[in-house]
Amino acid sequence: MTAQHAYVAPPHPPILLRETIDGGLAVLTLNRPAQRNSLSKDLIVELQAALDSIARDDGVRVVVIAANGPAFCAGHDLKEITGHRADPDQGQACFARLMTACSAMMQSIVTLPKPVIAAVQGVATAAGCQLVASCDLAVASEKAAFATPGVDIGLFCSTPMVALSRNVAPKHAMEMLLTGEMVPAQAAREMGLINRVVAVGQERDAAIALGRSIARKSAHTLKIGKAAFYRQAEMSLADAYQFAAQVMTENLMSEDADEGIRAFIDKRPPVWKDR
Repeated sequence: MTAQHAYVAPPHPPILLRETIDGGLAVLTLNRPAQRNSLSKDLIVELQAALDSIARDDGVRVVVIAANGPAFCAGHDLKEITGHRADPDQGQACFARLMTACSAMMQSIVTLPKPVIAAVQGVATAAGCQLVASCDLAVASEKAAFATPGVDIGLFCSTPMVALSRNVAPKHAMEMLLTGEMVPAQAAREMGLINRVVAVGQERDAAIALGRSIARKSAHTLKIGKAAFYRQAEMSLADAYQFAAQVMTENLMSEDADEGIRAFIDKRPPVWKDR
């Protein structure tokens, strides 16, 4: 008799990969290439969990967010969204949960006490553009392009607008939001959406190299500086200077500031204690 074996479906690959690189770098890679790395509910949950874990991990000093496949991130998963139109409320509750979760995840990037660098190899549209804009720094391939094209399908990119308008001048942001047109990498750099444009296939290595150069600094100082940068940006000029003076004073009292200044005077490399 022939033995009967139950069919076992092959395991699904993880939708988010995490890699630790020497020097204190964590690389998070979006891994839904067939779906153009669209931000499904599950991928948002995975990103949030990874960011929460990294926030508590003293071994991680810098984060790189990359993606597999031809697209960096095509925004929200429109097929998943459309599937909820059949809900009794036509999907309203689901959409509210999705947007709230995505907004919280984007804010977690900004509030993460470690610098976050996007490594963009392809198109980043809608919430994908929002993801790039939410990162502290961004390195992009010459073939990368950016857009907020929701207006083309009757859905203004309101949540991506929040991050985008905090990166580029209002006229540039409004043009992207009102036209939905693709912005090539070089133009995106000139607008301030990204920092560097590199040869195709070099964006991940360039982001990691940039991350390593930052990771050599005091983690305590980076934490203080990142938080202060975003907080003062929302203040009046006078309030920003008052706040920054307080931060600077407190920073000067830290062990790493004392060590860094002494090392500079002694002409030697500093030895950070990260406090």
